[in-house]
Formats: sequence, C-alpha cells, structure tokens
Amino acid sequence: MNPRIAVTGSTGHVGGEAARLLSNEGYEQKLIVRDPARAPELTGASVARAEYADRKAAVEALRGSEILFMVSGAEAEDRVDQHRTFVDAAVEAGVQHIIYTSFLAASPDATFTLGRDHWATEEYIRNSGLNYTFLRDNFYLDVLPLFAGDEGVLRGPAGNGRVSAVARTDVARTAVVVLKDPEAHSRRTYDLTGPEALSLGEVAATITRVTGRETRYEEETVEEAYASRAHYGAPGWQVDAWVSTYTAIASGKLERTTTAVRDLTGSEPIGLEELLRRS
Repeated sequence: MNPRIAVTGSTGHVGGEAARLLSNEGYEQKLIVRDPARAPELTGASVARAEYADRKAAVEALRGSEILFMVSGAEAEDRVDQHRTFVDAAVEAGVQHIIYTSFLAASPDATFTLGRDHWATEEYIRNSGLNYTFLRDNFYLDVLPLFAGDEGVLRGPAGNGRVSAVARTDVARTAVVVLKDPEAHSRRTYDLTGPEALSLGEVAATITRVTGRETRYEEETVEEAYASRAHYGAPGWQVDAWVSTYTAIASGKLERTTTAVRDLTGSEPIGLEELLRRS
C-alpha cells in the first residue's frame, strides 16, 4: 500500500518539520525529493525521486497518494512553469487534494514580485479540478536575522513598514493539521502570520537585545537598493525579488496579523524574541 500522504520539501525547513511531525504522530507518508540521499530517515516514510519540472518522474512518485503537501519550489525564473508541471502530474497520478504554501499578499500585481508566482500557482491549482488548501505564509520570521548578514545591518527600502513574519515551525504545524483532515479545510485559504507586526528597526533592536549581536536597520531608496546589490551579479528577476521584499514591507500590506495559526493548531505562534532565544 502506498502512503496516502505525499510530502515535498522534506530536505528543507518547512517540509522537513512537517514530515517529522507526521512521523512522530504515526502517519505513513511518501517523501518526494530531488536527491534521495538527502531525505530524512523517518519512521513510516518511504522515499521517491522527482523534480517539479519532470512530469514523468513526478507522476510515478505521486501515484497512489491522495493528499499532497506541495511546498513552493526554490526561487527560479521558471518556477510557475515548474509548479504547473507538478500539478499536472498530481492530477495524472490520482492525487485528490493539494495543500500548497503560498504567500500572504499573493496577487497578480503583488509588490513582492514572487508573490505573483504564488498567485499564478494558486490559480492553476484552482482550475485543476483538485481539492486544495492554500497556506499563505508571511515572510519567514527565521530569515529576518539573516537579512542583517555579517555586517549586522538590515538594509533596504522598507521605510517604517511593518511585517508580521511567521516562524517556519508554525507553518509546518499548521500544515500537519490540514494534512491530517484535509476535507475539513477543502477550498480554504489561511493567512499565516506571527503574533506581532514589527518594523525592521524593531527587528534589529530585538536581535541586539536578545543575542547581544549589534544590529541596526539602514534605510535605502529603491535606487540605492538596486545599486547596493548589483555586485552580486544576480539576474534581474532575482534582484527585483530581493528589493521588493523591502518595498512590500513598506507598502503596509504585510503588517496585519491573523489568528489562523492559533485557531488551527490550538497554540499561539511564536514571536521573534522567543525564536531567537530558542536558537
């Protein structure tokens, strides 16, 4: 018998945590990975190799599974095409329900350019005939300290905007609730946020206070942001994504908080201070 649940992204943070939690609760699952050698060893988990862009391999990997946790693919210029190929494979393989990790402000004209990818993927899944649940995560709380880099400077055109960033563990916990009873969440969209909305100045101050690592926020104009990132030699779409991370915060569209994590999991999402103390 094939496991009813298939999980992607198990070599990463969100998919890996979701897979671990499912295993701990005694659920069988199939881990869909690009490199089987990197798949976590979990009780009740089998492993199948497939990439989002390889429809034939994806069909074989997904066959027999009814519920799919589809963690959005790695950032790439053709990510939407990869997602569409994988969704087509899920339909062909007989998957019945997709739980997809999207983005809080996903829309065709989202300020955060990659939010447009998420909207396009959502629309494709909606039109696939499959049942679906969308987990629209805000930016990951775990990543905010990494924005400071070795210099300890959060630098970008975020202005005084605030972001209700959500911890990856809270996204994983929420996903597991849906995976265990997908019918109860069919055709629902959940906006997942942390408990508070912080400016990047407040983020920097919290990092300094909790970790002792001096961190500050340095505001840039959009033009300065593009110029300061030019030395990386990244393609234009990638630089657009980097800069629009900050302009999306400045827009005010990422500051609202929701109770979705608490409502679904029964416990409050963690905030930045708690996350840093756990690290």
